[in-house]
Amino acid sequence: MTAVNRDTAAEHVDGRQARAVAEAARDTEWRKPSFGKELYLGRLRMDLIHPYPLPSSESVQEGEEFLARLRDFCSTIDAHRIEREDRIPDEVVRGLKELGALGMKIPRAYGGLGLSQLYYNRALTLVGSVCPAIGALLSAHQSIGVPQPLRMFGSEAQKRAFLPRCATTDISAFLLTEPDVGSDPARLHATATPVEDGSAYLLDGVKLWTTNGVVADLMVVMARVPETDGHRGGVSAFVVESGSEGITVENRNTFMGLRGLENGVTRFHRVRVPAENRIGAEGKGLKIALSTLNTGRLSLPAMCVGAGKWCTKAAREWARERVQWGRPVGEHEEVAKKVAFVSATTYAMTAMLDLAGQFADDERNDIRIEAAVAKLWCSEMASQVADELVQLRGGRGYETAASLAARGERGVPAEQTLRDLRINRIFEGSTEIMHLLIAREAVDAHLSVAGDIIDPEADARAKARAFAKATGFYATWLPTLAVGEGQRPGSFGEFGPLAGHLRYVERASRKLARSTFYAMSRWQGKLENKQGFLARVVDIGAELFAMSAVAVRARSDREQDPDRGRSAYELADAFCRQSRLRVDALFTALWDNTDDIDGKLSRRVLDDHYTWLEEGIVDPSAPGPLIAPARPGPSAKADVHRTID
Repeated sequence: MTAVNRDTAAEHVDGRQARAVAEAARDTEWRKPSFGKELYLGRLRMDLIHPYPLPSSESVQEGEEFLARLRDFCSTIDAHRIEREDRIPDEVVRGLKELGALGMKIPRAYGGLGLSQLYYNRALTLVGSVCPAIGALLSAHQSIGVPQPLRMFGSEAQKRAFLPRCATTDISAFLLTEPDVGSDPARLHATATPVEDGSAYLLDGVKLWTTNGVVADLMVVMARVPETDGHRGGVSAFVVESGSEGITVENRNTFMGLRGLENGVTRFHRVRVPAENRIGAEGKGLKIALSTLNTGRLSLPAMCVGAGKWCTKAAREWARERVQWGRPVGEHEEVAKKVAFVSATTYAMTAMLDLAGQFADDERNDIRIEAAVAKLWCSEMASQVADELVQLRGGRGYETAASLAARGERGVPAEQTLRDLRINRIFEGSTEIMHLLIAREAVDAHLSVAGDIIDPEADARAKARAFAKATGFYATWLPTLAVGEGQRPGSFGEFGPLAGHLRYVERASRKLARSTFYAMSRWQGKLENKQGFLARVVDIGAELFAMSAVAVRARSDREQDPDRGRSAYELADAFCRQSRLRVDALFTALWDNTDDIDGKLSRRVLDDHYTWLEEGIVDPSAPGPLIAPARPGPSAKADVHRTID
């Protein structure tokens, strides 16, 4: 590769500057209530989730009609062929376009189907159960690609120009990550330099892991506009035509899972982008990206739910059919625990996803925490679900579906599911980054009143004002953490056998808020470096959210269908019991852990103190014989879906 043009200002960014950039991109106001925010503050706001929100009859009819057509189409897809050939056949992409699947989230006024978020999630669940690579193509196109940021921030002229194309013919992509820049956007190197007359920008840079980028017709590209006279500058968002001169797809990447994913490396060299293609104002690109991801992240738990439902089916069938020592393996306690975990967790993932999706449709709640928690928790739990399925099936879980079929057995793709799911813990914010993002939102109330107290650069006057403000806030807030509904035996009685679990959630929520306050008092400004503690705080809140969602969902299911409701209560009760064990362990680990020891050990590893431990091996990644490319390189673009109208 040739050298990348880099903005000098992006080269030397310290941690404080990086945080300042991220903070500036955050939406710092809470204009609507948030169940997740309240939960981290020690308040179980059941009024925000109960009665369980339900979609309108019109959206249900439209959604179910589309799902029926989509289900018929998905039944014709040869998922094994996609896994074998590492690409989605042209006829599949063409069929998706004819169905209108590219426009599921695009309003009808612009040629789309205008589905609700709830039914868009269910469509991705359905597609993802057949082939996650197709689900990734559809979600990258409209969850974070051109349609979503244009819907939220685009001008009417931009919507008229691009949304009809995205709804029917054009595949879009979202390009933010760079070879040296992942979750630290302050160091973004790609530049968009205004031409002299202001009519366009010249785009230069390299983007990595561009999902759909290999086949995209349109792209949302994040690039830094230099600060000059007449230009505010900063990271900005642009709609870029992929056929523009100066764009090169340099590689089609290969991954451990999601075979068929059209993901690559894209280079921009003086690509002329019309000024009218900039989305929003200069310098607002990161805010646009983060706002887009608030709902865009829900596509990942939708895929996780699809995998969970399939794993539940596969686990049930195998645990009943496979006989060992005279009994089906599902009747042996060790296997039974896995079957119970898989099914109960899948029900909880479904409840959490549907609740967050309906929140997004109702537009009455701020869902930034709920969407992030759903992405974090479902991606982690789905991976465990798939891993348990592989273990449950034993050797047949580790063997590929193609190998099973070749020797006459049913080709169950358990190992493929595990590989396909693994990326969800990295996609659109890794688990580690999600922990930090959610933690920042969870402690927002504290920082808003006490930020200057713990800020080493704040002057004495600012600290005094913050102290007075914090004193008033904590004088009102702390007493609410002493007692609550969770200590009253008859509370939440309308939930029957699940009432005890909600009382536990209420008590645990207050305990979590007390723990966070104590940590703020103890570590003050150093709390941001206590990432292990913050991760556990986030994980506790995620489990409490899951328990709350599953309890209200089970009650709603019983009201809608009494027969199913009985089963739903059984699943919800089992899940809550499993979740409470995890929460209790996390609370213990808040203060009893190896974080400091691990940190010291890691530093010594990085300082080469233990290189002797690496003796006795041969490193297969060391310089040596060149590895033949497994997939098409720069010329791939002409060989994929470009010919499809």
